[in-house]
Amino acid sequence: MKKTVNQKAWFLVLPVLLLVGFSAVIPLMTVVNYSVQDTFGNNQFFAVGLEWFEEILHSERIHDALGRQVLFTSIILAIEIPLGIFIALHMPKKGFWASACLVLVALPLLVPWNVVGTIWQIFGRTDIGLLGHTLASFGVDYNYTQNVLDAWITIIIMDVWHWTSLVVLLCYAGLQSIPSAYYQAAKIDQASKWSIFRYIQLPKMMGVLLIATLLRFMDSFMIYTEPMVVTGGGPGNATTFLSIDLVKMAIGQFDLGPAAAFSLIYFLVILLASWAFFTIMTNIDKEEA
Repeated sequence: MKKTVNQKAWFLVLPVLLLVGFSAVIPLMTVVNYSVQDTFGNNQFFAVGLEWFEEILHSERIHDALGRQVLFTSIILAIEIPLGIFIALHMPKKGFWASACLVLVALPLLVPWNVVGTIWQIFGRTDIGLLGHTLASFGVDYNYTQNVLDAWITIIIMDVWHWTSLVVLLCYAGLQSIPSAYYQAAKIDQASKWSIFRYIQLPKMMGVLLIATLLRFMDSFMIYTEPMVVTGGGPGNATTFLSIDLVKMAIGQFDLGPAAAFSLIYFLVILLASWAFFTIMTNIDKEEA
């Protein structure tokens, strides 16, 4: 019996396609359009081909911003992932304190990004900020607005405070999903805490760890609001990451062509890095399974 083909079902997908087109494709096409054109004003544009892309790819300024971005993301991942696992392992597993700890851990995630930046911007000031004033009273020369190292330390601690909670919650969910039979078998074998972590908890957390690492990689690689509020990209360009540099180019200098090319290259870098990262982590997970 021949099956009847009904193409009317495609009409059910049409609203989704229109929504995606309106929210993603049309703005992206606008950026693509600017990236291959230039203007002398009066809304008169002319094609320049790939000139802006070549300029961005050979720009020393972009290379420096990329280097700072890679360094920042590497430090963030190296701190937040192990710290998140450690906290999740030591949180209560049930009872009142388990609920209390979950609420306390989740609190930083509820604070808006610009508020986080404002909190740490005031917190670190030596005249009215608790951290800055306390360090100054102990004779520590701390000034995140003028010292490069102080600015980096402030931004890194701020990000760790804000986003380690995400890793903790994901790891905690992974730990809670481990059947108690695994722990009972380990107890019978008199396995050490390290053996339980290495052969039971860590393999069972690999799925959520993959998600946590990927999310933190993408977020930290696109960070803008918090460092912009705290340091404004300074001192000098010491904390000018890719997103901050992009906004300065597009809005500060109003170089729309180079900024559009920069945006597309930035998007492709994140896309390719996330894909490579996901592929590597998935292969590691399969090998260990």
